[in-house]
Amino acid sequence: MSKQIWISPRGNKWVVHSSGSSRASKIVDSKADAFRIGRQQAINNNAELISQKRNGQINLKNSYGNDPMPPRDKD
Repeated sequence: MSKQIWISPRGNKWVVHSSGSSRASKIVDSKADAFRIGRQQAINNNAELISQKRNGQINLKNSYGNDPMPPRDKD
């Protein structure tokens, strides 16, 4: 999947931004608000949603695109 929507911390705020974009699409006060906005953007764009913790570690990946069904084996 090529398109990704990221939820990342920035100071005391949370940022929603797309991969390949230099600007944030939204800056909000809470992670819950950022998640709601990012999830809707990912659904609308058939993209992958990636969320980070305050320390920058990825804590969630969820795709809303064309995943193969059933998933391919990872051999």
